[in-house]
Amino acid sequence: MIRTVISDLGRVVLWFDNNIFLRKLAERAGKPFAEVKAVVHGDLELIRRFDGGAVTPAGFHERVMEIVGADIPYGVFYEIYNDIFSLNAPAVDVLARVKAAGYKTLLLSNTDPERFGFVRRRFPEILFFDGYVLSYELKLLKPDPAIYLTAARMAGTPPEACVFIDDMEENVRGAEAVGLRGVHYAPETDLEAELRKLGLRF
Repeated sequence: MIRTVISDLGRVVLWFDNNIFLRKLAERAGKPFAEVKAVVHGDLELIRRFDGGAVTPAGFHERVMEIVGADIPYGVFYEIYNDIFSLNAPAVDVLARVKAAGYKTLLLSNTDPERFGFVRRRFPEILFFDGYVLSYELKLLKPDPAIYLTAARMAGTPPEACVFIDDMEENVRGAEAVGLRGVHYAPETDLEAELRKLGLRF
């Protein structure tokens, strides 16, 4: 029996488009969008290290300025870096009703302190979760098995009594490998129907 619902943040609770950031970055740097996108995406390990808590916000800003060849002030940089999200209201409604029905709810995300801080300020309507499992705090990234087991422990629920929702199949499979149930979320997913298939009543 499912007792805890654990949800990803990006492309489940919130939509996001990183190209919004990259376009604004290119404009500020006075460089072609394609060039900026190529150099930033050419250092995806930097983003993983930022999400994993191995790089500070100051260090991330400095490194992006180096690879792009720009000089954008720290505060301005993070204004454009963070403002890429919009609310996925139908999914939020389902998860809020799940919580209201008595299930534990956790948010589990590969994220960094700047973007999550922004999300908390901009979208207070999503702050109903019982706990937040954040990669940069734990220094763990999905699909590392330890991050899912940590979430289950935080909930006080055995893995087999948890369901994990994520837009990336690799992350869902990672959760399933350590005993959680999984829902692979896409824009066309009927989240309420998928959770009801797993026996949730709300």
